[in-house]
Amino acid sequence: MLKRGFDLVVGTAILILCLPLFPIIALAIRLDSPGPVFHRAIRVGREGREFKLYKFRTMVADAERKGPGITVAGDPRVTRVGQVLRRTKLDELPQLINVLRGEMSLVGPRPEDPRYVALYTPEQRAVLNVRPGMTGLAAVRYHNEETLLEGPDWEKTYIEKIMPAKLALELEYVRNPTLWRDLGILFQTALVLFRLK
Repeated sequence: MLKRGFDLVVGTAILILCLPLFPIIALAIRLDSPGPVFHRAIRVGREGREFKLYKFRTMVADAERKGPGITVAGDPRVTRVGQVLRRTKLDELPQLINVLRGEMSLVGPRPEDPRYVALYTPEQRAVLNVRPGMTGLAAVRYHNEETLLEGPDWEKTYIEKIMPAKLALELEYVRNPTLWRDLGILFQTALVLFRLK
């Protein structure tokens, strides 16, 4: 209950502060490439329920039909504005809407594509016991994930190495979630975003 209250209060405050950026980002996206401003991705949330995760569009329209579900190093589908949005994580601001709707939390395991959740072991599925987060231990540690996915075997690298390593971090969080820990992860996220770490 305390965590949900924190999400509502802090999430609303961040959304209000960042709201003036929305029309600027939207205009930049529309001027850079044709297509919608927002991208809605199907992700798996708490208790295995699927939901639509909101992001600012960073790829060409219909990118999901033109390539893999994961963005790899040097992905040609990423637009010029998209590169900036991804680097600064501004593309994820609309997820504050998911937080206010109760589909996500500010801090928690990052929500995954259903195709990869289907590969989870029973132990790994414990990450679905909590709301997914906008940021988390794995998001901080693997903030440069795209650069690790290179070459023709990128998906094998993700499934066999990166995904299990990320899930190990997420499971560690799920076993011991506290408000103080959330504050620490938010602080680490800020350091990463401002390139102080």
